[in-house]
Amino acid sequence: LASWSGEGPFCSRLFGAGRDRRGAPGAAEEPGPASAYAVAPGHDARYCGVDDIEETVAHRRGERHWPVLLAVVTTMALHQLLPSDFRLSPDWVVPALLTTCLVLLVVGDPGVIDRQRTWLRVVTGVMIAAIAVGNLVSAVRLIDGMLNQSAFEVSPYQLLGIGAIVWLTNNIAFSLWYWDVDGGGAARRADRGPWADPAFVFPEMSLPDHISTLWFPQFADYLALGFNTGMAFSPTDVSAVKRWSKLLLLTQSLASIALATLVLAKAINGL
Repeated sequence: LASWSGEGPFCSRLFGAGRDRRGAPGAAEEPGPASAYAVAPGHDARYCGVDDIEETVAHRRGERHWPVLLAVVTTMALHQLLPSDFRLSPDWVVPALLTTCLVLLVVGDPGVIDRQRTWLRVVTGVMIAAIAVGNLVSAVRLIDGMLNQSAFEVSPYQLLGIGAIVWLTNNIAFSLWYWDVDGGGAARRADRGPWADPAFVFPEMSLPDHISTLWFPQFADYLALGFNTGMAFSPTDVSAVKRWSKLLLLTQSLASIALATLVLAKAINGL
């Protein structure tokens, strides 16, 4: 997009000290919609033009529902693959609750995710919590089974299969948490851009010359973050810039390494 003085870099909202059109701190702030926008931190701090801002807002669209729907349906399928002793009882509770949440989200925000409604955020939170709770129950029963001398001694391969399902579901659940809480949620990120109070800084946010000016993090970015953290036990190319987001990543890393260590040790011992 073009800035006030010509070809400009990545534009995004800025809430804070007043700046003039050249980005000089402390100067009088220009009225109009341009006063709410600035370029990405670390780059040329000149404002985008009013026409460019209006074009950006008009053309930046929220992400589509299907990646999140696919992730949630995958967790439902994985949960149903578990032996009955490792599923939340009754068996229909988790699938019914998740299906209801998905229907409400699609009906309440059809097309793309761009409506900022409190009840939609609540439904999203309930959906992710249901996945997390169901998987936590499976993990607790898995650990209890490993501590039981008779469990999994006949079939260590069953132990590996259950452990893999719990690990995969855990990574998807954390990916959904990251996607839901970063920058106020998917709809808010689409509206305000990637620099609207981010909890995670992606590589694209530091490389404005290599991405579209309409770029903002979507579910695929958070899915990669979740699986990278689950496999490497730490984030790889994404920086957590808030304390709570660092603690969330730490929680996932500890859960992944504990699960992998216990399951592999028990399985190898039973082979």
